Amino acid sequence: MEEFTYRITPEEEEERIDKWISNTLKDLSRSYIQKLIKEDMVFVNGRPQKASYRVKEDDEIRFQIPDAAGPDIAAEEIPLSILYEDADILIINKPKDMVVHPAPGHYSGTLVNAVMFHCKENLSGIGGVMRPGIVHRIDKDTTGSLLICKNDAAHQAISGQLKEHSITRKYRAIVHGRLQKDEGCIDAPIGRDIRDRKKMAINEKNGKKAVTHYQVLQRFKEYTYIECRLETGRTHQIRVHMASIGHPILGDPLYSGHKTKFHLEGQTLHAMTLGIIHPTKGTYLETEAPLPEYFTHLLAVLDRE
Repeated sequence: MEEFTYRITPEEEEERIDKWISNTLKDLSRSYIQKLIKEDMVFVNGRPQKASYRVKEDDEIRFQIPDAAGPDIAAEEIPLSILYEDADILIINKPKDMVVHPAPGHYSGTLVNAVMFHCKENLSGIGGVMRPGIVHRIDKDTTGSLLICKNDAAHQAISGQLKEHSITRKYRAIVHGRLQKDEGCIDAPIGRDIRDRKKMAINEKNGKKAVTHYQVLQRFKEYTYIECRLETGRTHQIRVHMASIGHPILGDPLYSGHKTKFHLEGQTLHAMTLGIIHPTKGTYLETEAPLPEYFTHLLAVLDRE
């Protein structure tokens, strides 16, 4: 059983506790969270509360998630946009609002469900029953290139490249403000935000090394279109780094803090280019995921302003 303990910040005050947990642990469905609350597995200052309870500053929230009792993750016929496939690997273009792997209360409609149907029995088992074939991930609201391994040998080879930071990963993003420099490098360690556990932050004391290179592709009146190349791959790395220099990603619900007139579902961030050394052929392989329609439409709108 996994246990979580959090302290409510002033900015989070007055939010319903079920919604607060949903925003904190995005892999859990709202219905599953309400089930935990109903079964008295969520405590506020040591006492169980109802789902309608509104959190207060300095409240200690503690809850437990029971160990999964061998969940039956079903293969589901969900369309995949395939960029490359052979006997060892599969590279897909993940759409927005698609969770990568199942989690308690969210066992269907994920990328894993789709990949299990597409690949049948040909998936690496290193990631376990919840993450078959998954060697890396991108956020639910981030689109673009994602690699799946079809066997353990491929999984181990790609994991080694990730550990060595030798994989090419280039993202496209739209950020607030007009970047003055045409290119730059952000070298700042990233770790858990000590004031808000659902966020990451620049953490000089306990963070891990994180390096992002960026290049301006186009400047608009109030925004800048950029390409980011990851040298490391920390959680929310580009989102945290760009926010740290005063240019958060447009639409980012966690790190922006800016209101926008555009109707967006999450951050305008797209994993465009993925380059690896093929696990069995030993040759360099690079794929490119085309920008999603909402992204190209937004660029056109900004260009007309």
